[in-house]
Amino acid sequence: MGETNSKSIVSLVLGILSIFLPLHFIGLLLGIIGIILSSKSMKEIDLTNEKGKGLAISGKVCSIIGICVQILLILLIVLSIASVSLLMNSGNN
Repeated sequence: MGETNSKSIVSLVLGILSIFLPLHFIGLLLGIIGIILSSKSMKEIDLTNEKGKGLAISGKVCSIIGICVQILLILLIVLSIASVSLLMNSGNN
């Protein structure tokens, strides 16, 4: 039995963290790194016949979900700042 590709494990961990760490947009960066690592690990797995292709695919999916969550949070923050500034400006008139 072959060993599990370590990059696939790391990509899954980063993908999961990208979903649950919205702190200062760190999750966005972790999601991007997770996608890169999962792509590299899937290429390595195809070349070396290592285990862990399912982990790499799961890492890529979690990273994509994490990036989507982060983008939605960024949009929510921008829209709330814009609405607060509109409310403050309308109160001055």
